[in-house]
Amino acid sequence: MRYLIRLSYNGGAFCGWQAQPNAPSVQECLQNALSILLKEKIQVTGAGRTDTGVNAVNYVAHFDARPLTDTETAFICYKLNAILPAGIVIHEVSPADDGFHSRFDASKREYKYFIHRKKDPFVASRSCLYTFPLDLEAMNKACGYLLGTKDFSCFEKTGGNNKTSICTVFKAVWEEYEPDHVKMMGYPAEKGDYIVFTICADRFLRNMVRAIVGTMLEIGRGKRPPEWTEELIRLGSRSAAGQSVPGYPLYLERIDFFQKS
Repeated sequence: MRYLIRLSYNGGAFCGWQAQPNAPSVQECLQNALSILLKEKIQVTGAGRTDTGVNAVNYVAHFDARPLTDTETAFICYKLNAILPAGIVIHEVSPADDGFHSRFDASKREYKYFIHRKKDPFVASRSCLYTFPLDLEAMNKACGYLLGTKDFSCFEKTGGNNKTSICTVFKAVWEEYEPDHVKMMGYPAEKGDYIVFTICADRFLRNMVRAIVGTMLEIGRGKRPPEWTEELIRLGSRSAAGQSVPGYPLYLERIDFFQKS
């Protein structure tokens, strides 16, 4: 029987979602824990890969196992949280349709990348410190060139084994935001000290979001015009684009699924 599992994880201690030889992964931790609890070998399939250090909120995966009662399912959820590392939390384990596939049924995925402009000890572990002046208007103009169905080879890590580099980007935007410690505790901050990049697409290539952010930061600094983004996509050369930013401020924060009749 097929089961859906919904979880969140802090990627700091993991090489990413996908199991890798000689490196801890979220997928491997989850498979090992489920195999112990259910006393059978369990293979877990996730909605997509995340890179080393990248985080996820309400991530969706599925696994097949013997039929479980409602009581057993609730107990599995409880026990998983008891034995998994602190960086992984299970929100839900529930029966799914036999044809449900967490990866192939996903229609959209949305990421957020957080940046702070001044030293701040309360966001240092989940946001990238970037102190250069940034022109958000230019960065958002550059975002316009990302929208639509295009070949994003220029933002794909070299050596990726994807069958295609074509993705459809539905949304890309830079915005200012105010973190909780500023809103609730009066931490001194100014407008524009905290910014976040949101991007939504049907699929993402390996390292794609981090390469896009690095490219956008060069545009925001005035080193390149917004039109550079269009040129990079046309050329398709990863070496021509900006450097990738660190993974720890990146969050996979939403996964939408096709509605089946």
